[in-house]
Amino acid sequence: MVHDRLLLGEDPWAFMEELPTVDELVVYLLRAEAIETNGGQRASAAREYRVLRQIALTYPELTQTVWRMLGEHGWAPNSEASRTS
Repeated sequence: MVHDRLLLGEDPWAFMEELPTVDELVVYLLRAEAIETNGGQRASAAREYRVLRQIALTYPELTQTVWRMLGEHGWAPNSEASRTS
């Protein structure tokens, strides 16, 4: 990621804080595996919540990262979505 952005001429001081942490990258990879296992179909907000919650339960060291990402990305299901699942 850093290498690509440097090749594009970006100043590292301008983008370093935007890069995901190692824990966030791991969560993204685990989430991608779950999407792939589901035939490549993107999930509803309710399923996203369940997938990420399962990641937090399976990998307790990622729990804080998962919950933060749920809030930041809006992956937590709203009351409407959770009633339909």
